[in-house]
Amino acid sequence: MPILYFFRHGETDWNAEGRLQGQTDIPLNSKGRQQASAIGRNIGAGKLDGVDARYLASLPFIASPLLRTRETMALLRAGLGLPPEAYAVDDRLKEICFGRWEGSTWRDIVERDGGGAQARDRDKWNFVPPGGESYEMVRERVAGWLDGLTGDACVVAHGGVARVLLVLMAEVSRRNAVGADIWQGKLLRIENGRHDWLPGPGHWEP
Repeated sequence: MPILYFFRHGETDWNAEGRLQGQTDIPLNSKGRQQASAIGRNIGAGKLDGVDARYLASLPFIASPLLRTRETMALLRAGLGLPPEAYAVDDRLKEICFGRWEGSTWRDIVERDGGGAQARDRDKWNFVPPGGESYEMVRERVAGWLDGLTGDACVVAHGGVARVLLVLMAEVSRRNAVGADIWQGKLLRIENGRHDWLPGPGHWEP
């Protein structure tokens, strides 16, 4: 299994407002741009213990095609001193689609579709929102992408993609994956069935 260096896109206004983004193409906000630049600069400066910046810079870089991930990738690479646009995109790395729920807060959904909200709470992994996808459906497409990897890689994608990668690569249960914290402005390293977030508590923050 390859080593995956995973970055969730930086913050957007919809993240800050608690809105479900899914595949709606929302740009980074100023905090998100700062997060993406800072993680690249700090890795390049050798401030991430156990991460070889030169090795990481030599790897393939692959992003979801959505705007917030492409912006994050370009800023991350610029922070590492790499050409910002020299990376690949893959549609299979898109965020989970929330269908007609996209743009809503969870409170909006509870008020408008209480039955759907309750059904999702009972089984977050398999629930399919109206017009959307389940995490299991995302797992199937991400597994196809993962099968095609021939070596270690750097990836910029989304929270839902990170959750299914934890299941596929890090022996995290489906129940735990859907409730896991997926951080912005940090690096998720998945290696040999283990995963860790860098930097950890007490280290630099963007």
